[in-house]
Amino acid sequence: MTARRQRMSAPVEALLAPVLFGVAAILLWQGAVTALAIKPFILPGPLAIGEQFGANLQNVLDGMAVTGRNALIGLVIGAVLGILLAVLSALLGVFDEMAAPIVASIAVVPIVALAPVLYTMFGAAAETARQLVAALAVFVPVYFNTLKGLRQVPQVHRDLMRATAASRWQATRTVTLPTARPFVFTGLRIASSLAVISALIAEYFGGPVGGLGKSITSAASSSNYPLAWAFVLGSILLGLTFYCGALIVEKLLTRRHGG
Repeated sequence: MTARRQRMSAPVEALLAPVLFGVAAILLWQGAVTALAIKPFILPGPLAIGEQFGANLQNVLDGMAVTGRNALIGLVIGAVLGILLAVLSALLGVFDEMAAPIVASIAVVPIVALAPVLYTMFGAAAETARQLVAALAVFVPVYFNTLKGLRQVPQVHRDLMRATAASRWQATRTVTLPTARPFVFTGLRIASSLAVISALIAEYFGGPVGGLGKSITSAASSSNYPLAWAFVLGSILLGLTFYCGALIVEKLLTRRHGG
């Protein structure tokens, strides 16, 4: 009975600790803003941000929908390409050598320089540029983590598959991919937040009106700083939603496959 209670209390404690820490941080934040009379353009208080968040909830949700859609499309495109190219790199040494410098170059491309170029290529009225920026940001961590996982298969397992005359694809499907699954989902968890951040930043440099990035800049330019922070809060919630979504998918697939 004691062991059962410990297992039941562990998730509660894991959830309670960050909640209590968050509440304490918000109280300290509000107390500092009030006691020190910090101006809103420097840092508005949580109460002012919460008031604006509630008063403009529909606008925040609309912005989250636009940014979230672009981030989701970018996440899917980048993840699929990252996994497929990582599998090819693991199977073909020549392809791995060719892809390594290209992926390294993509990893250091600054979004602030890429977004305006893509807007010029695809038009300022299209969401394509934002989706591609998110896809490129997702591709790199998924590719590297997947490739690392594909290379973790013990040599004895490789020898066993070779002894049974299994083809490369059969060995990849039955041994390599299951071994790489935790690494793939590590990359996806990292990439899920990056997709939101990248899509959000891309909105600062043009494109259609809509999305959290545009809303933040519009509120800040009109000196409504609590409203700008309300949209920042929406961005945080969106990023957490993507991260938790990736985590839930990982748990479900792991449980389904008995991992």
